Amino acid sequence: MLLRAEIVAGLEVDFEQVWSEIGAAVTEHPDNLGQWLMRSRDEPGVYFIISDWTNEERFRAFERSAAHVEHRRKLHPFRTGGSMTVMDVAAALPKPVTEESS
Repeated sequence: MLLRAEIVAGLEVDFEQVWSEIGAAVTEHPDNLGQWLMRSRDEPGVYFIISDWTNEERFRAFERSAAHVEHRRKLHPFRTGGSMTVMDVAAALPKPVTEESS
């Protein structure tokens, strides 16, 4: 899942802090495989969130849960807009683990 979030100017640091608190709770969900928050270099106040899930059905169930509705309520004051795209991995090229990188 890729989320594009447009944040109110001046609230970026607060958004990052609240997202990190909420993100930790989301990552604890057994069907969540990890999350990443990225700040755009080209568009001030724009963030991208990648959230990896075991499958779309489990993500949608989480999305409708009371816990996630509460997460969205906490993040809503920071956002002025955004979009969400659900994707499937077409190919993956993980970097091999070597003794130097471990």
